[in-house]
Amino acid sequence: MKLSNADARRLWLHNHGLSAAPTGPLDVMQAINALGFVQIDTIRNVTRAHHHILWSRNQNYREKHLWPLLKNRQLFEHFTHDASLIPMQTLPMWRRQFTRMGKYVAKSEWFDSKLGQHNIHDIKARIEAEGPLSTHAFNSKLDSESKMWAKPPHKKALDKMWYAGELATSHREKFIKFYDLAERIFPAYLHTDHRPDDEQIDWLCTQALNRLGFATANEIAKFWDAVSTKEARAWAEGLPEIELEAADGSLSRAFKAPNLEPAPKPSSRLRILNPFDPAIRDRTRLERLFGFEYRNEMFVPKAKRRWGYYVYPLLEGARFVGRIELKADRKAGWLKVIGFWPEGGVNWNDSRRKKLDTELARLARFVGIPKVEWVVD
Repeated sequence: MKLSNADARRLWLHNHGLSAAPTGPLDVMQAINALGFVQIDTIRNVTRAHHHILWSRNQNYREKHLWPLLKNRQLFEHFTHDASLIPMQTLPMWRRQFTRMGKYVAKSEWFDSKLGQHNIHDIKARIEAEGPLSTHAFNSKLDSESKMWAKPPHKKALDKMWYAGELATSHREKFIKFYDLAERIFPAYLHTDHRPDDEQIDWLCTQALNRLGFATANEIAKFWDAVSTKEARAWAEGLPEIELEAADGSLSRAFKAPNLEPAPKPSSRLRILNPFDPAIRDRTRLERLFGFEYRNEMFVPKAKRRWGYYVYPLLEGARFVGRIELKADRKAGWLKVIGFWPEGGVNWNDSRRKKLDTELARLARFVGIPKVEWVVD
């Protein structure tokens, strides 16, 4: 079976909820279940990544809709390739990730701490006695001079227990995480449901491939980042493969999901995607399928950036047509376009520019901003 590049693009966008127009009845849990999880991020450039990702799928979404799902235990927070909100029903298949991440942070120099086991025990005892606590409830100082990403000992201890699944996120207030005992957060019937490791691997790989549609073993492993490429390759042995056409016409092989079917032609709507959107998270796959080179340059020194600090890809139909850099001040009530880079070979005529202006206005309304201004040099 050969999958043309046009069909591969359509399937990829359809599987990521970016094919149909983002309208209709809102079901936030259904959207997260379809994606598998939603990444959360601290930066609020216009709106935080998790809100933008969900709004891109249904523009009836509002920021107030997400966090009650965590507080009501429909979601739990843990680490995929980054901090993410995951459907609670996934928990029995997430045990190996608690183990993997617990071992990783225990060995990591970044998380090394002078705290002894008695100190960790004291922190956990406080949470047990007092209920959910944030890092601000503790006041230990940094072990050494402050460095980027440096953490005080109590934060390292909290994170060690959180990554290992001993503590869980109770809720967030103004994005500040509150930790509680895992057994008080996770429903008992899921918390006590221990599955064999091979069953967890099978479930994670199956769910990844179904959502990807077609993938290499490495791409299957990267989806949740809860299995290794070696484990994914062993799991995929014997699965049917397809010949996949890249944007440049080259062919490669990929494993085929059993439910692979032709996807509909996507809406011609122009969308402003978040830099952390799951459809563009795998930059190598993105470039192979769409011929669109994209890099997140937030942590690149300004002088070395090709584009800008927080740059949004522009998707029209099944084609990426450019990049845009936005800056917003909610209190002042403005959203500014401070950078714009058309993709090579794309004609930015009046019709396409009008589509972009319409989507900018939608994004501004989403966050309660009345004014959009172009200030590109």
